[in-house]
Amino acid sequence: MRRLINQLHKGGRYLQRLVLRLLLVFLVSGLVAAPANATNVYQMPNLSTGEPTWVIDESEVISRLNEGKLSKTLETLAAETGNEVRMVTIRRLDYGETIDTFTKALFEKWFPTAQAQANQTLLVIDTLTNNSAIATGEAVKSIMPDEIAESVSSETVQVPLRDDNKYNQAFLDASDRLVAVLSGETDPGPPVVENNIQVAGTFTSAEDTDTESATKWVVILLVLATVIPMATYFLYQGFS
Repeated sequence: MRRLINQLHKGGRYLQRLVLRLLLVFLVSGLVAAPANATNVYQMPNLSTGEPTWVIDESEVISRLNEGKLSKTLETLAAETGNEVRMVTIRRLDYGETIDTFTKALFEKWFPTAQAQANQTLLVIDTLTNNSAIATGEAVKSIMPDEIAESVSSETVQVPLRDDNKYNQAFLDASDRLVAVLSGETDPGPPVVENNIQVAGTFTSAEDTDTESATKWVVILLVLATVIPMATYFLYQGFS
């Protein structure tokens, strides 16, 4: 009997070590995976010197059909007016970075001089947070003041994003407005938002579900790491 108890005691310690190791692996993998998906300016590709690049969809949220449509529209704008617009999505920002600092740094990387920046517009969306930012050159500012550019980023883009993450619609709407303004036409303004009464849903989003699942696993592992050695100890004391 004592040999059996000793074996149970050893088994309990083994299970405790196993659970703690699994917990450590789980937590470390979560910490390591987060920054691995982050994007910094130096990871962004340089603009091609041959065929112009108008859309860079790092997050893969724009359909091929709409990416082609956007590229064609922006290419036509550049040919007719000399004003160029680039649209970019990234999956997440690097630690300590904001969407504004990233956009400014990418703008300066692609267009390092004031002359190169003059007729350029850059619109960036971070799809993890859905934050967006825009950067423009001095020649663009004379046609599209900062107030309109900021409205494109904070209203034209954000309204579709708040409506169930409609990235394609966000870029298409932004493209229509930017093309109109940069072509010298009247600014169509931001989209009209209808104040519909929203009834609270009973379904959680996929991101919330993933977070809840991860939290539950952490709690379960912590409980197992605590209960198994305690149960083994009391079992040992009961038979001793």
